[in-house]
Amino acid sequence: MRLPLLLFLGLLQLVLFNKHASGQTNPEQQIEYEYVHSPHKASIYSAILPGLGQFYNKKYWKIPIVYTGIGVIGYFALENRSEYRKASEAYIYKFNEETYEIDNDLIDRYDVDVLRDIRDYYRRNMELSYIILALWYGLNIVDATVDAHLFNYDVSDNLSVQIEPTLMSDFAFHQRHFSPFAPPGIRLKINF
Repeated sequence: MRLPLLLFLGLLQLVLFNKHASGQTNPEQQIEYEYVHSPHKASIYSAILPGLGQFYNKKYWKIPIVYTGIGVIGYFALENRSEYRKASEAYIYKFNEETYEIDNDLIDRYDVDVLRDIRDYYRRNMELSYIILALWYGLNIVDATVDAHLFNYDVSDNLSVQIEPTLMSDFAFHQRHFSPFAPPGIRLKINF
């Protein structure tokens, strides 16, 4: 009984008081880790809550754009849905030649064929609004993913493109065309 207790205490002492096991390291041996910005995490965040991926990427100015798009598209989707239901109710009422009282102003103004066209118009707009809303949601996720991929991208002053006019001084060109003058050209310089 004493032997297992002594073994346990010995292992406990090794684990607790060993400088390597306790996380204490020599300052010269410390390893510095570079922060890696995760595109996967940004995608998941944006999928869970639109705009959260932009927040993770520190692109705070994009969050109002995301929610404005969702609000405007959502408004049109709900408005078209409301008008679709109203036109559908009026169409069914007129088509079945119902006589009960109903509070729908479209019944007195239009006949059955026009009500069917109105219903189909609002149905199409409602469905398009939902499709555009889904595309906007997907664009939000794609934007967060691309921004996360480009988070550590170096955009310094050393990156440049210069286009300038030049005179081509190629000897072979002069010999082929028998011209004593250098022809004009364009030089493209790319500095990385």
